[in-house]
Amino acid sequence: MLIAAAVCPCPPLLVPEIAAGAAPELDGLRAACAEAVRALAAAGPERLIVVGPAERAGRGPHAQGAAGSFRGFGVELDVRLAAADGVSGGDDAAGQGSAPSLPPSPSLPLSLAVAAWLLEYAGWDPAVPVEGLGVGEPLAAERCIEVGRELAGRAERMALLVMGDGTACRTLKAPGYLDERAAPFDAEVARALAAADTGALAALDEELAYELKAAGRAPLQVLAGAAEGAPLKGELRYDEAPYGVGYFVASWSS
Repeated sequence: MLIAAAVCPCPPLLVPEIAAGAAPELDGLRAACAEAVRALAAAGPERLIVVGPAERAGRGPHAQGAAGSFRGFGVELDVRLAAADGVSGGDDAAGQGSAPSLPPSPSLPLSLAVAAWLLEYAGWDPAVPVEGLGVGEPLAAERCIEVGRELAGRAERMALLVMGDGTACRTLKAPGYLDERAAPFDAEVARALAAADTGALAALDEELAYELKAAGRAPLQVLAGAAEGAPLKGELRYDEAPYGVGYFVASWSS
């Protein structure tokens, strides 16, 4: 049964090494994300599943310790999904520091790599098992909800960390340019997250989400399925659109 959930965005700029000089602009977002993850930990889950959007190669399950990398963004930063003993990718596993180790072969999609960084940043206890699930943008709402129901049955005390952005069309300089439908779409997502309204998330328009480049649509609908019937209350911790992209941070708990 789902006992807690957190929703966070997954822009690479969340990672300070990538944001570089612009990092302070997202300090508030990072802090909200970290608090949402810590609230998950405080709920005492037996297992955490991280769900995020993924291209074809990254779809499907990812085991604890799976590797991800941000080297494509020009930084020598590798991560692992809640690796035991705090070992992150790219570190000398023996701790000797005698020679740099080879970077791990990355398998995590970018959204889950950001989640792996966030879990370490927030101090997640690696003794609590963590799995990842990459979800394709085209996955139909009905199937997303089925997947969520399946995940909720994985443990008596299950938690979800849902990674996904809102629309990318909030301003003229946004990645998808300005679309007047974007703000109302994001406002409904924010309302649903604040109210833990699974019905509203399940009803998100797939075609409209695609047109507005709302990368979090499918993961949010997985959450809707997982939380069906769970007595959860919502808290919206962050709702802004820096760079013209809707970012939400929310916590659902009993």
